[in-house]
Amino acid sequence: MYDIAQPYGPLIETTLRVITWNVWGRFGPWERREGAIRETLARHDADVVALVEAWGGQEQRFGMPHHVFAGDVVSNGATSGIAVLSRWPITRHEWVRLSGSGDTGGDLLFTEIEGPRGPVQLFLAALAWRLEHSAERQKQVREIASYIAERQSRRHPAILCGDFNADPDSDEIRILTGKTEPAARDLVFYDAWATAGTGGPGHTWANTNSWAVPVLWPNRRIDHILSAWPRRGGTGHPVHCEVIGTDPIDGVLASDHYGVLADLRY
Repeated sequence: MYDIAQPYGPLIETTLRVITWNVWGRFGPWERREGAIRETLARHDADVVALVEAWGGQEQRFGMPHHVFAGDVVSNGATSGIAVLSRWPITRHEWVRLSGSGDTGGDLLFTEIEGPRGPVQLFLAALAWRLEHSAERQKQVREIASYIAERQSRRHPAILCGDFNADPDSDEIRILTGKTEPAARDLVFYDAWATAGTGGPGHTWANTNSWAVPVLWPNRRIDHILSAWPRRGGTGHPVHCEVIGTDPIDGVLASDHYGVLADLRY
């Protein structure tokens, strides 16, 4: 029977901490930046970290015991791709190439993590990046939604995160957050920032970041942590979200993007 006072049953009070961050490959003073990334991640002590524009071998230097890297594009002397790092074992993973090629191409890395309170499914996305690529991103989002719908557990957290290169009011994000017809039946996500952000616009591409300024883009919130709704006990519900990596460490900003951190009921 539906209980208006507790529609999800008693709410879960424990949480899972997730960080997603585009770490900008081997551009600029990348060795110094890597030190700043490592220090920032250590300060925030996440359970799971999802990196876009990571490079092969980097994931092994961030102090988390379990990690998966996927990618095959050689850039600046290293293999560039996406990576998931976890304090808990990663029991399965799959790398999916989304539609498009070159600038319009995209990637999805699925990992299932054996956490202490049951499995966690994390889907890390990197979508087409140019401002004019909305149509390509919408197609990629529909591919992602179909993939998640076939694999999601409706009892455990299903988290979609990464660099979507799309603002929250874009058609591609609206498809995922229930603001227009969803791409897959009954698949809709909480936007962690919109639900539990610490205030302000939450820009992850910002002209306060000297690495971002030369691109001449406006300030944008394009990196997202989304979690599937609904789950019993409120599993996956965001209770806190903040932007990280906004301050220099040892005189260097870690990336041209700021990262996103979210605490989700788990």
